[in-house]
Amino acid sequence: MVDVRRMQVLRAVVECGSVSGAAARLGYTPSAVSQQIAVLEKEAGAELLERVGRGVRPTAAGLLLTDYAEVIGRQVAEAEAALADLLAGRTGRVAVRYFATAGAGLIAPAVARFRAGHPGVRVDLKLADSDPLSDVREGRADLALVVGAVEGAHDGVRLRHLLDDPYLVVLPAGHRLAEAARVRLAELAGEPWVGSEWPGPCLDAQMAACEAAGFRPGFVVESEDYVTAQGFVAAGLGVGLIPRLGLGSRHPGVVVREVVEPEPVRSIYVAVRETAPPQPSLEAFVGALRDVVGGA
Repeated sequence: MVDVRRMQVLRAVVECGSVSGAAARLGYTPSAVSQQIAVLEKEAGAELLERVGRGVRPTAAGLLLTDYAEVIGRQVAEAEAALADLLAGRTGRVAVRYFATAGAGLIAPAVARFRAGHPGVRVDLKLADSDPLSDVREGRADLALVVGAVEGAHDGVRLRHLLDDPYLVVLPAGHRLAEAARVRLAELAGEPWVGSEWPGPCLDAQMAACEAAGFRPGFVVESEDYVTAQGFVAAGLGVGLIPRLGLGSRHPGVVVREVVEPEPVRSIYVAVRETAPPQPSLEAFVGALRDVVGGA
């Protein structure tokens, strides 16, 4: 098998027309170049150069290997350039998992910001399934947005706090608290409640805040959907809590107010693989998310 590095030495000799010229170009001694050519001829099983006056010219075998050396050299240069672009974050791919209510308010503007600075990087977006951390841990995703975790390392995944998304109270338009600037959470203790969350960290955040206010909400209907929950509230069936990111278009029959004492919040984290090597494009996407949060 011929050595590709020695093929590049042969190429230099052929292009320069002499061993001494190739040695000067490569920074070798003429004897070192001659030794490389001799070894390459043994590997190829054929003479590669013939003397012509004070110089040399390639044999048919030498010309063949020189042509391939040129192709290989060009491919290596292209590979090095492509690798440099990848390592600098100018190309590549970032696979992102997100939950539904983060799509419009966080992911969409972050992708727009990211693409403006990294047009050569592809962003693969997918709505998260029940366990986005597994996708990150097992390499199917580079980043995931998750709710209700704790910052730090978690079985191969590192979580970074992104923002706290406050819950707002949604009231029927004619409700007794509709004119208040803010609503104390304890004021909702005796109200019928419209559920808006699936069991999990988002509902846990609501329940923890209510318990801190001294009561447990009495749910009269479970919608598990923010739009539908607004409809039930507008119909007068009860009051509900909806996170700011999930509010979307407000139903004309409801009033939305801030909640205090305490303020219910759900914490949103960025999850990345703990053992992943540095990836500039990934860090740039996290930076875009933080820019969106900071500019909100």
